[in-house]
Amino acid sequence: MKPPPQSGSLRVVDITVDQVRVALFSVVAIVISIAVHEFGHAFVADRLGDRIPRLQGRLTLSPMAHIDPIGTLLVPLLSALGTFPFLGWGKPVQTHPANYTKRLSMATGHMLVAAAGPFMNFLLAVLVSVVIVALGRAGVLPASVQHWLIRYLLVLNIVLLFFNLIPIGPLDGAAVLEGLLPASLHRIAELNRKYGMLVLLLLFFSPSLHLPGLNVLMRPAYYVIGVWLGLIGRLVPA
Repeated sequence: MKPPPQSGSLRVVDITVDQVRVALFSVVAIVISIAVHEFGHAFVADRLGDRIPRLQGRLTLSPMAHIDPIGTLLVPLLSALGTFPFLGWGKPVQTHPANYTKRLSMATGHMLVAAAGPFMNFLLAVLVSVVIVALGRAGVLPASVQHWLIRYLLVLNIVLLFFNLIPIGPLDGAAVLEGLLPASLHRIAELNRKYGMLVLLLLFFSPSLHLPGLNVLMRPAYYVIGVWLGLIGRLVPA
């Protein structure tokens, strides 16, 4: 008779029904939020004269056009189940700044396209808030639905807004920073593109290393979430 496996040789993850439900809700919310985010990039690029997103079918709010099977479905699902820190991404919108209108510099056009993604997350957060307040004041919004909208859509999109504006490549904030920097400081943008991913990975795993990385950068988002939810609480009858 073989001895039982020693501790650490095999660990069975005990996943409850509640965890599965939360994970599925999280994935639905991230799919919606990423679709809106990527549509923002495609829409502004198209308005600036670049037809690549339109030709590739990205000028739509349909999640099917923006889903990355790994980044939008598998990774968020595993993250929601507690396997590793929360991550998620969509299929990048392909665009070429040289196609933008000549009324703007390529750096400015690229900055506007990059900023459009987080701005769409802001608009979605505002829309969700309006729905919560309107239906809540009308007395037709069940508490469970209100909880879902706040936890899985409103808070998520505020987090995505701030996170994507962190000026570290390859996040949208890096392109925004590059568009704001004078030509004499464009070396910073080059270094950001070259080493940004490494810095971003270190920030993601900083809690595991007991370092105050990403949490410090996201403190403004947490503050805004608190103020935002407090305002909704005052507008919606208890």
